[in-house]
Amino acid sequence: MSDNPAAFVRAYARLAPVPFVPEISLHQADEPIGLWELTEGEFRSEQPPPFWAFAWAGGQALARYVLDHPEVVAGRRVLDLASGSGLVAVVAAQAGAAHVRSVDVDPFAGAAATLNAAANGVTVAAETADLLDGDAGDAEVVLVGDAFYSQAMADRMFGFLRRAVKVGARVLVGDPDRAFLPRRLLRPLAAYDVPVPPALESVRVKHTTIWELPGPAGGGRPAG
Repeated sequence: MSDNPAAFVRAYARLAPVPFVPEISLHQADEPIGLWELTEGEFRSEQPPPFWAFAWAGGQALARYVLDHPEVVAGRRVLDLASGSGLVAVVAAQAGAAHVRSVDVDPFAGAAATLNAAANGVTVAAETADLLDGDAGDAEVVLVGDAFYSQAMADRMFGFLRRAVKVGARVLVGDPDRAFLPRRLLRPLAAYDVPVPPALESVRVKHTTIWELPGPAGGGRPAG
């Protein structure tokens, strides 16, 4: 493993358009297995799997939604949480957000988000941190792509998102029907069929929904 995350991202991922959001290019790995082993994966160390190296369905769908509905983020302070490649953060910045914070526990994700933002001509504030026991700070919009992939992560993430809406943030989630998403507590806004790498998902297309977490008493801004 490299002690220079940016150099590692440049060495093992190539800049290419995102399938469902071709307006955006990301540093992406050609195939997952070799890179997963190189980063020591979930089986051999504390290092997270290289989520940053791929355009996951939830993130692609959420990025598409934000790019097509820029009023969701325009002029607002945005938090892209569990940001991976930073795709959603990059799109939020392109759509006119006043400030975009991209946060992930993996330092390689932070490096990828910074590089990807620069490659697309925008700036995001990339941060390596675990925020899930805290709050969303001054974020007015919280965006989460494809983060409900385990029960432990879903429980912590949903607690964080509920705290965010209680203080007035708008929360949108992109999710390709992962088992741990609390659907009954969310409101669907849109759905897409998103192309994905078969090596990651065992299929070529994932049906993916954009959800909103309603605010207190079922409130929230109108769907944008």
